[in-house]
Amino acid sequence: MFSGSVGLIFLAPLLWTAVASVGPRAGTNQVDGWGFGNYETLANYQAGIWRYLANTAFVALLAVALTLLISLLGGYAFARFRFPGKNILFLVTLAILMVPYATLLIPLYVLLNQVGLQNSLVGVALVLTMFQLPFSTFLMRISFEAVPRELDEAAMVDGCSTFSALWRVLLPAVKPGLITVGLFAFLTAWNDFMAPLILINDTERMTLPLAVSNLRGQVQGVVDYGATEAGVVVLALPCIVLFLLLQRHYVRGFMSGAMKG
Repeated sequence: MFSGSVGLIFLAPLLWTAVASVGPRAGTNQVDGWGFGNYETLANYQAGIWRYLANTAFVALLAVALTLLISLLGGYAFARFRFPGKNILFLVTLAILMVPYATLLIPLYVLLNQVGLQNSLVGVALVLTMFQLPFSTFLMRISFEAVPRELDEAAMVDGCSTFSALWRVLLPAVKPGLITVGLFAFLTAWNDFMAPLILINDTERMTLPLAVSNLRGQVQGVVDYGATEAGVVVLALPCIVLFLLLQRHYVRGFMSGAMKG
């Protein structure tokens, strides 16, 4: 009962936004009656919503792929191998979480400009991956540590190499952790506004959050609330659907470290 009430409180603003996006409002493309005029405005804005959705999906999927690959290998190394300075290196990795996100964007802008990745969706994905890695590596480390070492030792006795044991034995065991990492990386990359704002200056390469922000004041600085609400709904829907589909694995991924021992 309590959890349902809390969930309703969190869903209420989104439900209100969804209703308002199709309702009549002065100064929007949906002045009379209920309809999808605001979504039409959003769809036809500059390069078009499909271009911005494609840009956002590309950035999100590339960030997810890189985050999963690097955090999987990093978490495996920190959990299973012994090497000099391991704990110090792990603490340094986690220390990145204490650095304010916005303070690094200008130096990263200069760096990406030097390597030709400024105003590039690949550059945005790399920046978002970098900021996801500390938490993702931490989560993958505790996921691997929750798996008994006897599993990979038995696999190696049967002739598996280190990477073969990781792929065949450990990867299925840490699947909830991987799904949690991937979900967090997707939600962050899909909704991020700051990195595209700093790194992208071409309207055709904008992501959807940046396009929706620009759309708000497209007519003499007057905010188009209807189109903005439509943009919020379009941005939120993939996140809600993905979270509902993966919530069981998401909870298990967070519980994996707590269940250790």
